[in-house]
Amino acid sequence: MTREKLRIGLFGFGCVGQGLLDVLNSSKGFKADIVKICVKDRTKKRSIPMSNFTFDKYDILNDPSINLVVELIDDAEEAFSIVTTAMKGGKNVVTANKMMIAKHFKELVEMQEEYKVSLLYEASAGASIPIIRNLEEYYDNELLYSLRGILNGTTNYILTKMYNEGIAYQEALKEAQEKGFAESDPTLDVEGWDAKYKLCIISGHAYGLFLDPGEVFHYGIKTISKFDIQYAKEKGFKIKLVPYVGKTNESTITSFVLPRFISHDKYLYNVDNEYNGVITEAAFADKQFFCGKGAGGHATGSAVLSDISANSYGYRYEYKKYQQGTVLNYTRNYKLEVYLRYQNEKDRELFGFEEVSEYFSGKFHKYVIGVVNLENLYALRDKLSDMDVFIVNTGRKF
Repeated sequence: MTREKLRIGLFGFGCVGQGLLDVLNSSKGFKADIVKICVKDRTKKRSIPMSNFTFDKYDILNDPSINLVVELIDDAEEAFSIVTTAMKGGKNVVTANKMMIAKHFKELVEMQEEYKVSLLYEASAGASIPIIRNLEEYYDNELLYSLRGILNGTTNYILTKMYNEGIAYQEALKEAQEKGFAESDPTLDVEGWDAKYKLCIISGHAYGLFLDPGEVFHYGIKTISKFDIQYAKEKGFKIKLVPYVGKTNESTITSFVLPRFISHDKYLYNVDNEYNGVITEAAFADKQFFCGKGAGGHATGSAVLSDISANSYGYRYEYKKYQQGTVLNYTRNYKLEVYLRYQNEKDRELFGFEEVSEYFSGKFHKYVIGVVNLENLYALRDKLSDMDVFIVNTGRKF
């Protein structure tokens, strides 16, 4: 298959944009021209000449010689405007914006078909891990039971520092910010939003169901304490933030984002620092494990370059599981065992524990381990941030 000569219009020149330029310039077997780069900040010093830049998005969107738009900005709604304008104009698009895709997933899929263009976004779900392409091609006809993993490098770095060095959450977060693994406002990462957006994208390719992010329960790590880490250590566990999606029956799936206990014999136990890991479980391929860097300009830039290269061959996602239509329903009626560290008995009662296997009440800390329904957690989602609690999925089947 012959490659189309790519003339790229790039939006954004932050960490990932610069990382893309580095990996593109280092690529021996593939060449593409970045015709123009659109940025917002007129005062910021740039690493390449200002003649490469524009501040008007229409210099790219209205340029008929540009046949690929690469979108790498932070603003999800502006990204949606750029991407949809480009697609309506007949331009193919590569993006890394997971919030934009997750919030507008079905609409974007339908637009690709309507305007006969390609939208690729491998970098949106696992940075350097090629999970979307594998779900599309390798698992296209597989009976996929479940998928889980670590999909956020920021939280994984923080949890690794807390576990290895015994430091408090705020100290670990500060170090992550200093090293560039966490934003100055880390909310999207530490509260689990980022992992949830990625999970929604992955679910679309794994099961063909385009989930509304607002319908998926997520819970992050910002209330974790040294006590929780110490408890995990004593039991032989690490704590990781783990998104999960899986079948509850032949036509129904469930999904959630929760911290999870990981024992030393599990794949994710040694996925530390800014690395990500994904586990798939399927009928024929059994269990498979993917691991790679989940943060950083070069790691994400390499996934963007892979999409750019695929685009030059005319590659498009086919959304095969969506076309098959075997998974039709989503449910939160799903029981799981959790560890709950809490202070007030009234808070514990709100969780509606059905079974309790372990209980501790001390002078400074209380915890309970038992079975709850995901529906109860979802109903509490708006109250959890104000409660002095921390929740961990034990991962145990019962």
